[in-house]
Amino acid sequence: MTADFLIDVDVPRAFVRITMAGFFDAPAIARFVAARDAAHARLTCDANAHVTLVDIREMDIQAQESVAQFRAVLADPRHASRRLAFVVARSLARSQIRRAAAEREACYFETIEQAEAWLFGAEWVAA
Repeated sequence: MTADFLIDVDVPRAFVRITMAGFFDAPAIARFVAARDAAHARLTCDANAHVTLVDIREMDIQAQESVAQFRAVLADPRHASRRLAFVVARSLARSQIRRAAAEREACYFETIEQAEAWLFGAEWVAA
């Protein structure tokens, strides 16, 4: 399955929702990063004050080169979110995203509802 992604920005809540599916090669990762950067440019909150939910339940197992590229993307402090939640199926993909996000504080969930509840928990304050 070829790479597919959707990025939606809820500006008032400083919320970025990303859905990813398929297999990402280097050109697909570059397209994703460009789209992510454009989405972040729409945010009106302070830098790094947004929260991000990434739904990768439909993402294929990735090549090690892709995992390494995603690790670099996630390690970039210019685009780090205040809270980062991954919605992931129980599979090898779960261990791959944990490796890719090893340098980031992130939480992992099985449903979007669980992830959103954590992202917007009682301690959440709009920036």
